[in-house]
Amino acid sequence: MRILVTGGAGFIGSNFVHYVLGEHDDAEVVTLDALTYAGSRDNLEGVLDDPRHEFVRGDVRDQNLVTDLVADVDVVVNFAAESHVDRSIEGAKPFVSTNVQGTQTLLDAAKDAGIERFLQVSTDEVYGQVLDGKFAEDDPLNPRNPYAATKAGADLLAQSYETTHDLPVLVTRTCNNFGPRQHSEKLIPKFIQNAAAGEPLPLYGDGSNVREWLYVEDNCRALDLVLRDGKVGEVYNIGSHDEKTNLEVTETILDAVGASDELIEFVEDRAGHDQRYALESEKIQSLGWKPSYSFEDALDSTVSYYLD
Repeated sequence: MRILVTGGAGFIGSNFVHYVLGEHDDAEVVTLDALTYAGSRDNLEGVLDDPRHEFVRGDVRDQNLVTDLVADVDVVVNFAAESHVDRSIEGAKPFVSTNVQGTQTLLDAAKDAGIERFLQVSTDEVYGQVLDGKFAEDDPLNPRNPYAATKAGADLLAQSYETTHDLPVLVTRTCNNFGPRQHSEKLIPKFIQNAAAGEPLPLYGDGSNVREWLYVEDNCRALDLVLRDGKVGEVYNIGSHDEKTNLEVTETILDAVGASDELIEFVEDRAGHDQRYALESEKIQSLGWKPSYSFEDALDSTVSYYLD
């Protein structure tokens, strides 16, 4: 199988590239990434020289480039996205451009090339917040920040191509990931590095916001499984069922680093900050997937990675 991985020098994308090349001897990967602030060739260290891997620096909105690349692969896995909520609040334009228009460019190329499978990688944030219970795949979308809205738009656009053009689209919606190669603006790597340096850990509001946390390798296994065995046209939630408040995550990081909780600095809450996300994950579990790592073990490994 020859796979085009867009956004493959970013956090989850690069981990997926490493995972696929390590798990499947018959896999070939073409990584497309624009190498913005969130992507780095360093994330692909160890596979850049692999004869089964090709790296292309470019933009998913470049129609000619995307058309040429898609024509030479069997499947597309679309990670390419602007993904930081705070940045989307400051300015939504790049999120609309990359997340929606970029997806549209890929979909058109995939349709014209007769691609075998198109996996749209999305987020639990498209559902909005849920104070009780969990979101199932057929629940309505209710995004509450510009980032989530553009991801919801991309999801719906991809699904429309499956209905209208018979493009073999699958969609995954994943809870919060953490692990190696994550950008330092995200909560866990930022707090690990701040704690190690004795710097304040700026925690929004009172820290009561709840998220499910999933180690990135577990997510990569799920994505690979959906790509190969998932049913075309379906949406698959990928959740850990391991819920933590942001304050609990922060305190666990401080314990792992050996720093004082006096470093916690409660700051003004983010605009439109969703209180809780939670996913039903029975559908992905029916394919034979479940998380392999506990939050605590995965966090210890992640702390070691960033401190090293």
